[in-house]
Amino acid sequence: MKLPVIEFVNNSDRNHSFPLPLILSSASANWQELQLTYSRQPAFYIPAHTCSHHVLCISNSEPITLQRNVDGQVQTIDALPTGDFGLYPATLRQSVQSYQEAEAIHLFLAPTLLDRTATELDLKDRIVLEPKLSSGVDPVIQHIAIALKTSLEIDGTTTHLYADAMANALSVHLITRYSTHRTTLRQPQGGLSKQQLKQVIGHIQDALDQEISLAELAQLVRLSPYHFSRLFKQSTGLSPHRYHIRCRIDHAKQLLMNRTMPLSEIAIAVGFSSQGHLNYHFKRWVGVTPMAFLREK
Repeated sequence: MKLPVIEFVNNSDRNHSFPLPLILSSASANWQELQLTYSRQPAFYIPAHTCSHHVLCISNSEPITLQRNVDGQVQTIDALPTGDFGLYPATLRQSVQSYQEAEAIHLFLAPTLLDRTATELDLKDRIVLEPKLSSGVDPVIQHIAIALKTSLEIDGTTTHLYADAMANALSVHLITRYSTHRTTLRQPQGGLSKQQLKQVIGHIQDALDQEISLAELAQLVRLSPYHFSRLFKQSTGLSPHRYHIRCRIDHAKQLLMNRTMPLSEIAIAVGFSSQGHLNYHFKRWVGVTPMAFLREK
């Protein structure tokens, strides 16, 4: 059977046209150095090409037959398991052929992300990712991919801080596990100082109705995003993203108690994209919907 060919435009890893439209994409979320697509496609062939980004393909299909070719290395897998991932480093010539319908999450990482992470980790050698063609599941990569997909489905465009954190964690994992510079990193200890924590929390409180980035928070206290996110969690017990959500919910409670604004306006005032978005996070944190919370009061 002749397989449909995926055409590439301007040699870009994100501009190819699959036989069927993407189910989900981060294109409208304005993520910076990490992008996500999710699709379900019939059997297809991606011809030899090079990519500007590092690509991770995480399978969400029943076992399929797949052939990967990266930089002249060819691997054919007869029963690619659910959760398997392929790693296709940027600039290497590559092609992929799927013989059955395939469902997958694709993550695209800008090389600048890994370069900056390596600098923040004080790694002196140039970071070179190694292709991963053989079958295998990495629970960390699978978790990050699914978490990003879920966040995009739930929160849509209001996912900057979470996407930044996941991009940072993913880049560290790839450097330490799948590069020529594999190493065990020393975890930062001690948390933020009282002054640093006060400064960061003040900034978060002042920006509840805005999207903030991990780099923005880290810059306030002159730390790398890698070190900042870990020290912040040691100080608060929460990641910056979860702390930001909690602050939004706490402020929503106050506005609800005032009973002067409709729920739809409260949602926008505390940075949620819609009333449904607020309802989802409010119930996760408080255990009841905003209206049930008001009835209890």
